[in-house]
Amino acid sequence: MNTPVNTNLHKKTGAVVLASSYTALAVVRSLGRRGIPVWILDDRRSPTRYSRYVRRTFDLPSDGTEQAGLLLSIAKEHGLEGWSLFPDGDKGASMIARHYEQLGAYYRLTTPSWDILQWAVDKKLTYQLADEVGAAYPRVFYPKNRQDIDRIDGKFPMIVKPIHHQGQDAFSNGRAWQANNAGELAQIYAEMTQIADPSVILVQEMIPGGPGTQFSFAALCVDGTVRAEVFAERKRLTPARFGVSAYVESYDFIDIRTASQKWLEKIRYTGLVEIEYMLDKRDSVYKMLDVNTRPWGWIAMCAYAGVDFPYLMWKLSQGETVEEVRGRGGVGWSRTMFDLAAMFELIRLRSSVSIFEFIGTLLRAKHEMYISDDLRPAFMEFFLLAARAYRKVLKILGLYKP
Repeated sequence: MNTPVNTNLHKKTGAVVLASSYTALAVVRSLGRRGIPVWILDDRRSPTRYSRYVRRTFDLPSDGTEQAGLLLSIAKEHGLEGWSLFPDGDKGASMIARHYEQLGAYYRLTTPSWDILQWAVDKKLTYQLADEVGAAYPRVFYPKNRQDIDRIDGKFPMIVKPIHHQGQDAFSNGRAWQANNAGELAQIYAEMTQIADPSVILVQEMIPGGPGTQFSFAALCVDGTVRAEVFAERKRLTPARFGVSAYVESYDFIDIRTASQKWLEKIRYTGLVEIEYMLDKRDSVYKMLDVNTRPWGWIAMCAYAGVDFPYLMWKLSQGETVEEVRGRGGVGWSRTMFDLAAMFELIRLRSSVSIFEFIGTLLRAKHEMYISDDLRPAFMEFFLLAARAYRKVLKILGLYKP
């Protein structure tokens, strides 16, 4: 995978990647190894800028309109017309979708327009569409006020979570809060309505977690038809209940394809997508949780399973043919530092996962950061995490000065 890097930036059509998280690193490496020039817009919180495959870096503004303006300025000033544009998160994808026509005049977009993307960004629409195509999902409520909270007749425990992650407040940027009874639900709702509008709050029945419950269908689609696909189990998360993937393993097949295909066909979706499910062992039904319409955290694993999604997406955006392909099972992927944290948490929670099983998966896994041809991001992640931990200690001691 050590393809020589093309030294002429304009000799081959490249890609611009929004790098606000570690997810961007997988996109950069995928394209860079194939000699595709990669420039990034980076918010300095991601180790991606230290990759050997990054040719040029620009600071990423926090405001979406400013981001779009910078992208247009870069394209005009440096002659990047025809380069592919990749987001690495929900906010980046939404920004591109909302400025679709302006950005599409210069870039080959890997994100659909807002009229399509909104079905994935807004969970109320996501579940509405799931209902229309017959895909199962956990029972959900959309309270408009405290009275609606009191009238909810679902089974506890329940979770409170944002309908979308488009805001800047702590609730919009969070994942979920667990309520074990009606009193806790009312308290969480009251706290969240202090920082967020009630219209962005949903309440959902919580599916029991544990081993063998978290699954994903990842795909590249054209007009709703799946061209490339990978099935996976998200075996370890950090935090354990509502966290991000720390260890993921591919499968040859999981019975979530039909529901996913119907959902994607309904909106004639084109692009990269990960659809998250939980297996509800009470009724043995896979239930849809979220739809991520951009590169996802464990996308690097898919290349080891035979499906290099970022490169295939680049080819598709450049008008090239993408052949049908399905990833093979049995490939493990670890985000090492976070996986270690996940294991310590599982030990603390007295999980059934043994330390020997954990070490075995860690030894067999492909690692997100520790790649022999591109080690600098791994070293920088270590220092970034250490600095973050140091600041947290100073805050606890009351000694932190921004």
